[in-house]
Amino acid sequence: MNPRPASVSTRPVDDYRDSIEQLLRPLAARAVESVLMPEALGRQLADDVRSPIDLPVFRNSAMDGYAVRAESVVLAPVTLPLVGVVAAGAPGRTPLPPGSAVKVMTGAPLPPGADCVIPVEDTHADGDTVTVERGRNAGEYVREPGTDVRAGDLLATAGTALTPRHIAALAAVGLPMVAVFAAVRAAVITTGDELVAAGTILRPGQIYNSNGTALAAALAANGVTVVSVSHSTDDPARFRTLLSAATSAADVVFTSGGVSQGDFEVVKEVLEPLGGQFGSVAMQPGGPQGLTVVGGVPVLSFPGNPVSTMVSFEVFARPILRHLAGLAAVETYELPLRTAVPRSPVGKRQFLRGKLIRGQSGEPPGRLRHPIAVEVVSGPGSHLVASMAWADALIDVPAEVSTLPAGATVRVWSL
Repeated sequence: MNPRPASVSTRPVDDYRDSIEQLLRPLAARAVESVLMPEALGRQLADDVRSPIDLPVFRNSAMDGYAVRAESVVLAPVTLPLVGVVAAGAPGRTPLPPGSAVKVMTGAPLPPGADCVIPVEDTHADGDTVTVERGRNAGEYVREPGTDVRAGDLLATAGTALTPRHIAALAAVGLPMVAVFAAVRAAVITTGDELVAAGTILRPGQIYNSNGTALAAALAANGVTVVSVSHSTDDPARFRTLLSAATSAADVVFTSGGVSQGDFEVVKEVLEPLGGQFGSVAMQPGGPQGLTVVGGVPVLSFPGNPVSTMVSFEVFARPILRHLAGLAAVETYELPLRTAVPRSPVGKRQFLRGKLIRGQSGEPPGRLRHPIAVEVVSGPGSHLVASMAWADALIDVPAEVSTLPAGATVRVWSL
């Protein structure tokens, strides 16, 4: 490593991220709403949830087989008369006479008097009788009420971001709705005369607009409801119109492009007179940044190069948005580099795209393993968006470091 003095002409990354988090943290005080269970995935619980019932609700069979009294099969093999069949969903209220059996399906209620279930593979049925080849003790293959959860037991705590496993538990105890915090609402505005929608035939000088789609996907993946995605030309009037609509509908607005030092920086032109702070952050990619509050709504303005936009989101917005949504924090690791970093810009913190290396050679493929190293998968250029698809991590190269050899330990952010 070759240390060198950090530049004093730009704002440190952590300092700028702190400013963004201070602006967004008040969004934690969101309204509470009740939503249907199928709509609750990813939403954050507003209150603790307790079970209104015992689960299982009633004694039932854990197997397809035959409900018997354990005392009747002590001398197995033994042949018992069949006195009925109970399917799942049937009342199952007819008592079981001593010395007999009832055919039951998995989940079927046990008749009064039955205290164990003989799995069907341990039996041989012949007309109105069944031969039990192996005896069972009382309680075997019987699900007793409340053995999963008791009425009043805690199922999930306030602040939990609901996953499919949580929703399964809540639905199983009969809850049709749940109280959640209103999701953070975000609007996205991309800018630039050169950008056109996918599916359009490109004319000279035009490129496809990936930032709107990418930002919307990143927001949704981190617990945010995207209320609009729009595109502005470099006309200030057009941008003002879209900005007005966005700030009216959203809790936070993200813009891309128009924040640098060029001649057609429409975002900077419109927002700077409104008190927007625009300048450079000591990082690559993603140096030009802007931060404004319009009508009480934070507006985060990222540079327009696709990789710059996505790296800016990962570094500045994703951590606080996940916190607000009750999601797990972004995973970070200290890992050795598989590939060298020959140069890093003077005074800037570089975020390289990397791929995590997991496990050891010879381990079974497809098994989820802890990462053991990271390798660089793309150059530092802010336009190299296609190669970012191969990355699953950001390699954080400190501002005071100019080169890193293979084997050096680096901080890695999971994407």
